[in-house]
Amino acid sequence: MTREPNAELTRELRTLDAAHLLHPFTDHAALAAKGVRVIARAEGIWIWDTEGHRILDGMSGLWCVNAGYGRRELAQAAYQQMLELPFYNTFFQTTTEPPVRLAQRLTALAPPVRGQPFTHVFFTSSGSEANDTNVRLVRRYWDLLGQPQRKVIISRCNAYHGSTVAAASLGGMSGMHEQGDLPIPGIVHIQQPYYWGLREPGETPEAFGLRAARWLEDKILEIGPQRVAAFIAEPVQGAGGVIIPPPTYWPEVQRIVQRYGILLISDEVICAFGRLGHWFAYEKFGIQPDLVTFAKAVTSGYVPLGGVLVHERVARVLVEGGEFTHGYTYSGHPVACAVALANLDLMQREALPERVRHDTGPYLAERWATLADHPLVGVTESCGFVAGLVLTRDKATLAPFPDAWEVGLLCRQHCFDSGVVMRAVGQRMIIAPPLTMTRADINTMIERIVRALDATWADLQQRHGL
Repeated sequence: MTREPNAELTRELRTLDAAHLLHPFTDHAALAAKGVRVIARAEGIWIWDTEGHRILDGMSGLWCVNAGYGRRELAQAAYQQMLELPFYNTFFQTTTEPPVRLAQRLTALAPPVRGQPFTHVFFTSSGSEANDTNVRLVRRYWDLLGQPQRKVIISRCNAYHGSTVAAASLGGMSGMHEQGDLPIPGIVHIQQPYYWGLREPGETPEAFGLRAARWLEDKILEIGPQRVAAFIAEPVQGAGGVIIPPPTYWPEVQRIVQRYGILLISDEVICAFGRLGHWFAYEKFGIQPDLVTFAKAVTSGYVPLGGVLVHERVARVLVEGGEFTHGYTYSGHPVACAVALANLDLMQREALPERVRHDTGPYLAERWATLADHPLVGVTESCGFVAGLVLTRDKATLAPFPDAWEVGLLCRQHCFDSGVVMRAVGQRMIIAPPLTMTRADINTMIERIVRALDATWADLQQRHGL
């Protein structure tokens, strides 16, 4: 499709979209009134829409295009696999080569914990399905150990673990819980480790990290340790606004789960495959999980694929426990797994996690911190290739803007107008760019973000007299 503006195509697709397509997390009446943006093509870190705009994709699609767009080796892997074997299932005592190879590859990439490896993988098509699988896995595990009363899974407020019924229940998004009578029974939540929003006067990040972790222990004791099956958490909360916990948080959480013998699920749908500078984020934070949820960047988003890495401690019990009555038609889809193998080859060849850890990640942190000088910005934070900033009307107190002003959405629009994609989460603006970015690309992104912040600030002054 051409990069040139195509007004006729844009009008046609907007009309058809409004008439037929239901979008995720969308007010469809408002969207139809405004009209969708139609993305036509992409290359590297750039996307083009049918109106001819060239936009720097600061969100890697949806946290997933880690290897960047236009990687022909990934398309070739899908093409070759489709010619040879486009589909077969892993039911009925059968398998195919790509999921076998990929399971072995992932268990080899995952660092051991407690001196033992991750030995098995359960494949799904998405992170939501993978977290649904985790609910089944942990409850089956405790049943096999003769502790069927261990059913409760603890999660965190403002966490995102997917949008199926079980995954949305695991998540702590109040807006999702309000639709569909969620959460389902057996899932409870504690507060998130958000220092800037929940700290007490004079409290240091280190002290807050310990206090936030102990909310988990308080909840375990409230429920009764003998009833708690697992704690699930993202190493860095993504969709919740890039919430980076203080350094004291994860070591204390690890102590608590070990003390009470509770399974730990590290949801790395966003954080794995180099996003934080490591193949898996649990290595960065010193977490010792029993289950690791993955999806998105395992294929760099080119083909849907997700799954669960299962540690030897859990896998041994499941394997010896007889039939596990759970699965999906596309568990271990050969095309998706073939693309994932090619994607891992590419990421290893180009040392993308190492680049983020040692070069581009520290440089992004340095440049991102300069945004705190802007009159609209109260806080800047980054970790690897995720970063967030807080929009505030008072830099000293971090006072928020009135919700009715919709400052985040206003800034997001100015970002698009300035040629860069950022995501608004309330009054936090976040990025998660492709790992292939260079230092020059980072400079370009920061320049465009500053332009968007300037436009937002001028807009607020004009509208509200700031």
